[in-house]
This record gives sequence, C-alpha cells and structure tokens, in this order.
Amino acid sequence: MLSLNTSPNARILLLATGMFLFLWMTVPALAQERPADRVRVSPSAIVSQTIGTTEVTITYGRPGVRDRLIFGELVPFDEVWRTGADEATTISFSDDVTLEGEPVEAGTYGLFTIPRGEGEWTIIINEVADQWGAYNYDRDADVARVNVPAEEAPFMEQMMIYFEEIAESTGTAVIHWDTVKVSFVIEEQ
Repeated sequence: MLSLNTSPNARILLLATGMFLFLWMTVPALAQERPADRVRVSPSAIVSQTIGTTEVTITYGRPGVRDRLIFGELVPFDEVWRTGADEATTISFSDDVTLEGEPVEAGTYGLFTIPRGEGEWTIIINEVADQWGAYNYDRDADVARVNVPAEEAPFMEQMMIYFEEIAESTGTAVIHWDTVKVSFVIEEQ
C-alpha cells in the first residue's frame, strides 16, 4: 500500500508506471478507430472472435458492389489491396498466433490482400496498421504473407468479413465479397 510518506521518486515511478499501462492499453485501440463523424458510402464494421483465449478483432470498411465489376476492375488483379474501403483494414491479436502456419506476435496490424484472377490470393499481415488504403503500403513492413485458395461463393452485395469453423484453438477468418470468398486459418499459440 502506498503511504503518504512515500518518497517522491517512488511516487514518480508509480505515476510513470500508471501512465505507461494506460497508453499500452489504449494505443492499439486507437489504431483501429474509424471515425463515425459522417455517413459513409462504405460503412465501417468490426468483427471479433475469441479463438481459445485469444481475442481476434478485424476493423474494415464494407464497400458495395453497386452494379460494378469488382475483381479485375475496381480491385485490380495482382496488386496489393486494402481489403475493404477507406482506411486500411486492421487485424488485432491479443496473444501470439499463427496465420496459415506463419507466426504472428500479439498486436495490431494492417490486413492486405493480393487478389488473383484464378486460384490463389495472398493474405498479408503488415506492421503498419494506421494508413489510408494501400497507397503507402511497404512490403518491408510485412510480418507474414500466405497464399490461400479463392472460392466461388453466393453473391454478397456488401463485403463482409466473418469467422467460421471455430474450434478449441483455431478459427477461420473469411473475406466474402461479390461472388468470391477467401479464408485463412488462425491458430492460438
């Protein structure tokens, strides 16, 4: 217990420790904010899933098809995509995980993809979470890159990210838009 007779150095240390803990807990949350100060054509969404004891949270913008050709036109093939609309999509892990077998430490990251015309997509976990779109994407900041199959899926007007196949220590994140979906397995470490 802290008494009133505690030395000034101890009080400063206690205050500094408290400030550090406060910032440590709030800065990752700030990196995921998508301001709701205006109506957006592509509304913001957050999906969260507990996998084992690890909280996984994905924050993204939900663009609509709106009678447009999506993959290969609006979203070019073979180029890094923000995986949504407006700000880059972010993914947070409360504990260390693997993504399709690749290790990823706890933290908040940018979630990017490279859509391809046929077959596989590349899922990218990037150190820079707070950015607009993929305009400043830097491959040197990639933490993990994995290739996953793209599947034909029922039409989805607004892009949606969701989780399925939740087991004791694994879960599958799904990115679904237009008539395409891609999935990647997250495993708690």
